[in-house]
Amino acid sequence: MIKDLKGLHEECGVFGIWGVPNAAELTYYGLHSLQHRGQEGCGIVSVDENGTLSRIKGLGLVTEVFNNENLGKLPGNMAIGHVRYSTTGGNNIDNVQPFLFKHNAGDFALAHNGNLVNSRQLRKYLEDRGSLFQSTSDSEILAHLIKKSAGERYRPRIYPIVEALNMLEGAFAFLIMTQNRIYACRDKYGLRPLSIGKLGDGYVLSSETCAFSVVGAEFIRDVEPGEIVTIDHHGIRSTKYSEYQRHAMCAMEYIYFARPDSDIEGENVHAFRKETGKILFEEAPVDADIVVGVPDSSLSAASGYAEASGLPYEMGLIKNKYIGRTFIQPSQELRDKGVKMKLSPVKTIVEGKRLILIDDSIVRGTTSRRIVTMLREAGAKEVHVRIASPELQFPCFYGVDISTRKELICSDKTVEQVRQAIGADSLAFISHGALYRAARRADLCLACFTGKYPTELYEGNNI
Repeated sequence: MIKDLKGLHEECGVFGIWGVPNAAELTYYGLHSLQHRGQEGCGIVSVDENGTLSRIKGLGLVTEVFNNENLGKLPGNMAIGHVRYSTTGGNNIDNVQPFLFKHNAGDFALAHNGNLVNSRQLRKYLEDRGSLFQSTSDSEILAHLIKKSAGERYRPRIYPIVEALNMLEGAFAFLIMTQNRIYACRDKYGLRPLSIGKLGDGYVLSSETCAFSVVGAEFIRDVEPGEIVTIDHHGIRSTKYSEYQRHAMCAMEYIYFARPDSDIEGENVHAFRKETGKILFEEAPVDADIVVGVPDSSLSAASGYAEASGLPYEMGLIKNKYIGRTFIQPSQELRDKGVKMKLSPVKTIVEGKRLILIDDSIVRGTTSRRIVTMLREAGAKEVHVRIASPELQFPCFYGVDISTRKELICSDKTVEQVRQAIGADSLAFISHGALYRAARRADLCLACFTGKYPTELYEGNNI
């Protein structure tokens, strides 16, 4: 990926299957559907008929790590998988999930989407009590918290899982797989999505519902905030580990991260984005000739803006889908060409036009500036930028790689100053209230826009 062509990255995605033949192969297809949630590494753990857990993982895309030969080494009708983009913990093979733990009380595997805000404190707590960590990922902390001691090996694992989850603070969707069941756990704030589907006599779990259609599963319901769903030969059982419950879904899941064909807690992502485009026209109309969206995540909002305004929606920018993830940029001149390799203006469409450019967000501002410059060089008469999210002003501690305010151009600049910095003729952002309206819900996490965090923050979470 060319650095800073898109400034935001989700941490990862999880996928699991219980009670379906060739589970690892189906998990491969599920992870491929979730590839947009992480491109640095991926892995699958399966359980065979003897209860043996086997794992294959690696750095790279799903299609690069897996093939027919190594998938054949993952037998069984139960598996969990993971795609990763690193936030907490570096990008190395030790941090690629699922994690696999061998223990005399029973082996288990674990995959996590999200980020724990008290990971530093919990890691010290565990290390002081003798725990040895294999990775720098905060996801491994849960495994050490639920590890059974010799005196409680016959105690059902659900009890230490409940106790462990109540020690965690932050955003998480966990899949924990033992020799005969899968536990699906979601944080009590509802910050990260996790859904359940039915496939034949078995079940499927996924960070996004878009993966269900690929494997032929039918959506049943979402895992609720503060809930543990146990899937085994008894079917589905539910345990509430916390009485506290919010539905503060991360707004960026709707705005940017999720695929448009996914439904998040009952709302289709494409429909949400299209509605934000319509509201954006209501809030910030401008006299222009055409509407252009920045591919791909802004196209739905652009179509909504065009529909509401009555202006033509044109493909004024084309995305090169075959650009490599690790393009080498040895000089500043080549780095500046990076955005042109990924996005190309359609000169005959934009030349001489007053255009409205719709994008989902402005992070550092460098990409927006390059796109505006590129459109002007292609002959655009005016470039009016409209953003289908509010100003990003605060860091995220829940699994999005915005760690400091200094990375965010809107944190210390007015809208007018940002407009000048990116070279647009005008600039407007959507309102906070518009996001609730578009999602048709009363609760969302808007912390990166407002600085109001749904969880407690700890030492090391610097705003």
